[in-house]
Amino acid sequence: QVQLVESGGGLVQAGGSRRLSCVASRSGTSINVMGWYRQAPGKQRTLVAIISRSGSSTYADSVKGRFTISRDNAKNAVYLQMNSLKPEDTAVYFCNSRASTTSATVYWGQGTQVTVSS
Repeated sequence: QVQLVESGGGLVQAGGSRRLSCVASRSGTSINVMGWYRQAPGKQRTLVAIISRSGSSTYADSVKGRFTISRDNAKNAVYLQMNSLKPEDTAVYFCNSRASTTSATVYWGQGTQVTVSS
């Protein structure tokens, strides 16, 4: 079992920046792939970005060029630097980890709210 704890959410003006952090309770294969998903009110949870232990990353088209995912393997942590924020980025952001992109076992954090005001 892995516990994921997110932090860094809050209210930010459009055009501003915010950095989210997520720390896993332990190291190991369960955090080989870590990532961020988001869920806006009334919508499904969708991928924002994921990153492998080696640093290979994938982004949703809607955030490419604005968001950067990174990780610190020594700290069992993953980060999401969000720049040029838009009101449509408003959502609850969830941290996620798994052994691989095809793993059936997925761990989720409790989520952190990001609200972008226009």
